[in-house]
Amino acid sequence: MSSSITFSMIKPDGIENGHIGSILEKINKAGFKIVALKLTHLTKHDAESFYSVHNERPFYNDLVSFITRGPIVAMVLEKDNAVDDFRTLIGSTNPIEAAEGTIRKLFAKSVGENVIHGSDSDENAFIECNFHFSNREIFSEK
Repeated sequence: MSSSITFSMIKPDGIENGHIGSILEKINKAGFKIVALKLTHLTKHDAESFYSVHNERPFYNDLVSFITRGPIVAMVLEKDNAVDDFRTLIGSTNPIEAAEGTIRKLFAKSVGENVIHGSDSDENAFIECNFHFSNREIFSEK
């Protein structure tokens, strides 16, 4: 199996509550290689574009407000089976339902403030990596 990439983002609540180091440590211990990382602050326009798939959903405006309220840590991660393995590491969107030891079980407070994002497919990982990082040749489809 060849390595693949996934996109992740530590959300504003994770940063506000001081969890960057602990989350990065869990990612490293799970065998992921961090190939790109930056601290940034999404504009409203960027957040609306990134979450455009949800623009008809009732939570869309709250989501945009939440993700733009503070900085995020955007990351490209590499590992065999990156998307699925990372989804397992972060746990269920609802931290109450998340498995013990997952990032969301440990650090999230609610469905709306769940500290971390992880791509849900290889296709979306490619799109999301290229949305957040301009060095596109690193993230070309394999």
